[in-house]
Amino acid sequence: MSEMTPVPAATVVVARDSATQGSIEILLLRRNSKLVFHGGHWVFPGGRVDQADFEGGEGLEYRAALKAAVRETKEEAGLDIGESQLIHTAHWTTPPHLPRRFCTWFFMCPVPRTATVVVDNDEILEHRWITPQAALAASKAEEIVLPQPTKETLKGIAQISSVKALLDWAASTPVHIFPDDSPFYRPQEMGYPLSEPC
Repeated sequence: MSEMTPVPAATVVVARDSATQGSIEILLLRRNSKLVFHGGHWVFPGGRVDQADFEGGEGLEYRAALKAAVRETKEEAGLDIGESQLIHTAHWTTPPHLPRRFCTWFFMCPVPRTATVVVDNDEILEHRWITPQAALAASKAEEIVLPQPTKETLKGIAQISSVKALLDWAASTPVHIFPDDSPFYRPQEMGYPLSEPC
């Protein structure tokens, strides 16, 4: 049986400062349990890169992923964000033994506390602003289900105390690539030659 080729996708870790000082809150969305992929799971806004996302981006997957990230965040959460707000932090490729595979560009994006989330009540049924620590605790208690990339992302930012600190961390930390030898993560997709880091 041949391996499935991963589909390009994008996801956004939307963050805001908590009402109580010293913590951040992350937007999680609950997917409809009827969906085949991660049905019932709590996820970051995101989805596959559409062909239309490649228009005007010189055919580069990274540029298309930026557009997809903005589009999917609007479609799934009703939030208007801009490409210039996005910081690329990770790239995850689904393991080859799974029937559905994605190579997903991860971004982080700040929003104000006044930002209003509106879900579509179709693909997404519920939303929650939650601290990374609380989300991980709820996952451990089996109160919510988090996909592994979501869980690992939350672990990585669990000790960050403000959105400013989060953005500083995201801008100064090397991009996390999983697996680290993934042939689907191509720095040249960002406009860099292969010999230069992204």
